[in-house]
Amino acid sequence: MALREIIVLPDPRLKLVCEPIAAVDSTVRTLVEDMLETMYDAPGIGLAAIQIAVPRRVVTIDLARKDEPKKPVVLINPEIVWQSDELSLYEEGCLSIPEYYEEVERPARCRVRYLDLDGKAQELDCDGLMATCVQHEIDHLNGVLFIDHLSRLKRERVIKKYTKAAKREALA
Repeated sequence: MALREIIVLPDPRLKLVCEPIAAVDSTVRTLVEDMLETMYDAPGIGLAAIQIAVPRRVVTIDLARKDEPKKPVVLINPEIVWQSDELSLYEEGCLSIPEYYEEVERPARCRVRYLDLDGKAQELDCDGLMATCVQHEIDHLNGVLFIDHLSRLKRERVIKKYTKAAKREALA
């Protein structure tokens, strides 16, 4: 296992649409191990492969609190096959947009179809924080950031802030 660097806004790779996984093999399993280690270290509750600069359709999630045993969920080639009409509002953050949080409205429940680490097709019904997290991470696989769900003004403000920070860092 290896800790990977998380890419941050305004990195253009965050806007890439990720490629599907053709087969779940040892390379994919190693990627998942690295993603889990990176996510736990950050710390975060979800990570898409593109966030470590790997444009593949892989997501890791773990909603367990620090004092609870880890409960990792791995979604390979996930796709949302159903969403509720009912919406919910959650304050979201993102490891690729550090220290920025904003309320985002998304469907309250969803069903996701995916492959597990054995390459078997699975479905998972999600609600609450899991529904929000699944939708947030699948958005990443499609080149969509949670700030894309905000008003244009808020989104532009955030992008400008992180672009300035990246320029300052490059000059340092």
